[in-house]
Amino acid sequence: MKIMCKLEFEYDSEEQAKAVAKAVEVDNYQFVKTSLEKNRIISTAESETIPSLIHTLDDFLACVGVAERVVKGE
Repeated sequence: MKIMCKLEFEYDSEEQAKAVAKAVEVDNYQFVKTSLEKNRIISTAESETIPSLIHTLDDFLACVGVAERVVKGE
């Protein structure tokens, strides 16, 4: 059985979305697939188990958080 989670992030501009997506691109590897739609990032994660999915999402969201703070200049 596969467990899937879809995340959508909306930003003030397309440039912010692109910058965050590029920053987390290396973290995608084979666990997260990310695409851009104007000022939104859409990420999908899949796993065989819930604990594994939670671990993947935790890591990915931490990276997104850091990228957002850098993009916003915090």
